[in-house]
Amino acid sequence: MDRKIIVAPSVLSMDYSRMNEQLREVGESGAEWLHFDVMDGHFVPNLTFGPDILKGFRKASDLFMDVHVMIEKPLFFAEKFLSAGADNYTFHFEAVPEEEEIRRLSGIVRSQGKSAGISIKPDTPAEVLKPYLDLFDVFLVMSVEPGFGGQKFIPESLDKIRAIRSWLDEAGIDAHVEVDGGINDTTAKLAVSAGADVLVAGSYVFGNNIREAVKHLA
Repeated sequence: MDRKIIVAPSVLSMDYSRMNEQLREVGESGAEWLHFDVMDGHFVPNLTFGPDILKGFRKASDLFMDVHVMIEKPLFFAEKFLSAGADNYTFHFEAVPEEEEIRRLSGIVRSQGKSAGISIKPDTPAEVLKPYLDLFDVFLVMSVEPGFGGQKFIPESLDKIRAIRSWLDEAGIDAHVEVDGGINDTTAKLAVSAGADVLVAGSYVFGNNIREAVKHLA
């Protein structure tokens, strides 16, 4: 099945001394999503953005705000990020071990008319997501260890992408399969062939000509 490929530049790799200029270039590049890697210094060993920063980007851009929280308390912060302008709220399976809480969090996000997403780390098998196929709009496969940008793509991630896409297709569920980590013009093709339709790219986009980089990915 031919799917439209969505490029989601990650602001983690943005040059903040040129923020307005780079946001304008992203907006002109054809990218439709803007990806926020939220880290709390506990779930992953890094500290990044909070809801107030998202509010600033929301005012500056009309792109779809794709918020990926790598935090220990995704339920506690869900309302805060949704109120700040998140269009999609993706949390980690590993941070919410109780099935009831996973279902509750999905319901909270969707009840506000937003897109709900769930993500897995490289060491987590894709099979853990199988019970939740009908609860989420985005399934995010981490193709690097979460926490820092600029890492190399983990090839085994492709098997997870294939599996998730296969399960969704078999169930007749229209959902995105997103991949985050080490995405460039080469790995993007591999991920798309495996079934991904949302490509998160940070270093590749903001470390090169933004318009050209997005065009090569899409």
